[in-house]
Amino acid sequence: MASLTSKELTALEDQLAMEQNIISKYRMYSQTAVDSEIKDKCNCIANKHQKHYDTLISQLQ
Repeated sequence: MASLTSKELTALEDQLAMEQNIISKYRMYSQTAVDSEIKDKCNCIANKHQKHYDTLISQLQ
């Protein structure tokens, strides 16, 4: 992988932080939801963003 500029690295750090924030929020929403459909949807959204996070991390390695 080519070297990234400091601006690109900062953008990636920001994106990783946003993905982590979304994952945490939707995991919390899932835990507090009463309706099973809402729980499932929140878990689905959290899992999707976990994949985004994992993909970004793997690209940095």
